[in-house]
Amino acid sequence: MLPLSLADIGTDYIVKKIGGNDKVKKRLTDLGFTVGGHVTVVSAFGENIIVNIRESRVGIDKEIARKIFV
Repeated sequence: MLPLSLADIGTDYIVKKIGGNDKVKKRLTDLGFTVGGHVTVVSAFGENIIVNIRESRVGIDKEIARKIFV
């Protein structure tokens, strides 16, 4: 298991765990991040990551990506 912030670009992963407080978990769930869901890192630049989740592209901060384990 590794944080999404360290995931390889272009590789399909399955979300294993979502960390953080309840507010962070709710926000990530609203964006489509759920345990068992597929996620692919499309690009990473600076402190931002673009991911494909549920056939949508979402931009998140690397600090938040550290709370998503794949």
